[in-house]
Amino acid sequence: MTIKEILDNKKTIVSFEIFPPKQQVNFDNVVNAAKELSALKPDFMSVTCGAGGGKRTNNVEIAQKLISFGTPALAHLTCVRNTPESVRETVRDMKGCGIENVLALRGDMPRDLEEGETALVPELCHANQLVTILKEEGFCVGGACYPEGHPESANRDEDVDNLKYKVDAGVDFLTTQMFFDNNMLYSYLYRLQSRGIRVPVFAGIMPITNSNQVARMVKLSSAYIPSKLLSFCDKFEHYPEAMWQAGIDYATDQIIDLVSNGVRGIHIYTMNKPEVAIAIMKNIDKIIEAGNSI
Repeated sequence: MTIKEILDNKKTIVSFEIFPPKQQVNFDNVVNAAKELSALKPDFMSVTCGAGGGKRTNNVEIAQKLISFGTPALAHLTCVRNTPESVRETVRDMKGCGIENVLALRGDMPRDLEEGETALVPELCHANQLVTILKEEGFCVGGACYPEGHPESANRDEDVDNLKYKVDAGVDFLTTQMFFDNNMLYSYLYRLQSRGIRVPVFAGIMPITNSNQVARMVKLSSAYIPSKLLSFCDKFEHYPEAMWQAGIDYATDQIIDLVSNGVRGIHIYTMNKPEVAIAIMKNIDKIIEAGNSI
């Protein structure tokens, strides 16, 4: 099933994200995590290519596993380390695996380029170029967006300009980078509306269940960390169970507020931890049910 079809049939959608293993020896562990997450009946699950422009290439296989578990899959595909020809090869593999949904990304610049290797080719150096290819191939296509601005954009206006190129190329929905202050998202959605960007937006929620995650999240996304989040990270740094509970509750509060304010899609960055998704879904199952009934 395509995500566009899901959006046509449900008012409030919950999805999870999983990422491929760094080492092939851990592939079965990731598949087992995917199976546990699928058992929670998310509306779909996305499978990343791995952060940092790495060479992980088995996200298509993991997406195929998800489909076999009965969960629609959203496979990530990047411009980085690809050409139009290699993209079309991957497209053939995706279609052969039954994948109907792709998230089109430029991708992170690689940290491990080999001598003579090029990260981007002119024909495929921006996500909107990848969107065009994928739409021609008949996929339901998503794009990424950044409520606090892409780190490489000169300012927020330029960031929205670049996003509009992707939307005009045909994306069916957008998924946000993680954020920890819902007001950041609401302000961002207003800016998108004012620029004529009206495709559905999935809000990316990252549960912070240990204090070390905060520094990593800031480094990865430059996200604003509210004082409430900083306070409990500082207070419970050496109390893992308390930190876990506070992090799950914070993410839950974010989601309840988002659904209450009409945000249609909640995308949970599970970090391959089914226990995180289980705890959050236990807290919000009736909220999501109500969101689909009202």
